[in-house]
Parts: sequence; structure tokens; C-alpha cells
Amino acid sequence: MDSIWATLSLTPAQGIILAAIFLMAGLVRGFTGFALSAFGLALAVLILPPVELVPLMWWLEMGASLMMIRAGWGDADLQAAGILTVGSALGVFVGLGITTSIDPLASQRIALVILISLAALQLAKVRIKALDSTAGTASTGVVAGVATGLAGVGGMVVALYVLARDSEPRVMRATLVAFLFFGSLTTLLTHIYYGTMNSTSAARGIFFLIPCMIGVFLGQKLFTPKLQPYYRSVCLSLLIGLGAVSLVRSAT
Repeated sequence: MDSIWATLSLTPAQGIILAAIFLMAGLVRGFTGFALSAFGLALAVLILPPVELVPLMWWLEMGASLMMIRAGWGDADLQAAGILTVGSALGVFVGLGITTSIDPLASQRIALVILISLAALQLAKVRIKALDSTAGTASTGVVAGVATGLAGVGGMVVALYVLARDSEPRVMRATLVAFLFFGSLTTLLTHIYYGTMNSTSAARGIFFLIPCMIGVFLGQKLFTPKLQPYYRSVCLSLLIGLGAVSLVRSAT
């Protein structure tokens, strides 16, 4: 096991804690359709800086998307998902560029503030009607890309977009899953360009895929449309609380 932890550049304690975090994050993604990276970041940012977490979580997002994409493909608004993906491809280039060029502690705090703000907006069910247009869709994609590059939480931005459209829950969930799948493909190219997707981040991502996928599987089994509003409010409240605690700890 020592050689495994050496390859991952983690201590055994860090590895076990991260495995538990990503198991819970997968559970959240399985029954809400989003927030895997947000939930993971809220806790894991105390162990790894965003510049190392974001490429790690790329593997988890891709794995979760592959597990969920077939079940919801028929319900997704693929046109909207496509426009969001193009905008995200531009935004993630900017966001990741900022993340790789600033102090890790500053990056950590920026990521947590973004996470808390987005979760609070969703919990308050803020509907930005201007987003319900082609221009709004493209703008959302760009902002989601920047958020992905900074904190890996582009799905939280897109969740606000689908909320503004007032679509059926199954369509909202499926569109989010489709965007996260398409967006992961374009984000990989940006990670390669900036060199953040290196052998260590790849090894970590593949290693933590196992607990994360177990969580996604269990989350899908627990998902029931009737209880979805409660899932979202509980998860978002938890995200705000966890993010706030991490922000306070990073400042002390």
C-alpha cells in the first residue's frame, strides 16, 4: 500500500478521508444529477488545493456521467446542452488559467466563495429569466466554464440556468447530466494544455473512481422524483454549511 500512496502523493489518512468524501459526493450526484464536484470541493479543499482537485474531479465527473447518461439521454434538451458546452469550452480556458497563476490559498478561498454563492442562489430558487434565451444559454455556458476552471463547479451554474427555464425535473436532471458529459470532454483538452492533467492527477482520479462510482450507484437507487425537492434543499444547505466551515478554517 505504501507504493500506492506514494504514487498518489498522499498519506494513508488523506487517502482514506478523500475516499469517504468522494463516496458521499457520488451519492449526491446519483440522486440529484449534479453537485459531485461542489460537494467534493467543499470538504476536500482542506486537503488538496483547487489546482490539484479540479483535474482529479474531472475523472469522477466523467465516470458519473458515463453511468448516468444512458438512463436520461432521451429526456435531455440536447440543443441547450450543446450550446452550454461550447460556451463552457471558452470559459474553462479562462478559469483554469486564473487557477494556475494565483496563490493556492487565494484560489481555495475564491472556489469556496463561488460554491457558497451558487448553492445559496439555488436554495433561494432565484430565477434569472434572462437566461431563458439562446444568448442566455451561451452566457451561462461561459460562466459555467469559468466556474469549472476555478472550482470545478460548472454544474452548479447550469443548475441555475435550468431552474430559470422551469422545465420538468426529469428534463432538468437529464440536461445537466448531458452537459456535464459533453463539458468533461472539452475540459480535458484545457487541462492538457495547462499541464494540470498530469500523471499524479490521473492516478488520483482513477483510484478515487471506485468509491465515487459506488456512491453514484447507491444515489441512483435512492432517487425518487417525489422526494427530489427535499434532496436538493438538504444537499444545498449542507453544501453551504460545509463550504462556510472550510472557508473559516482556511482563514485561520
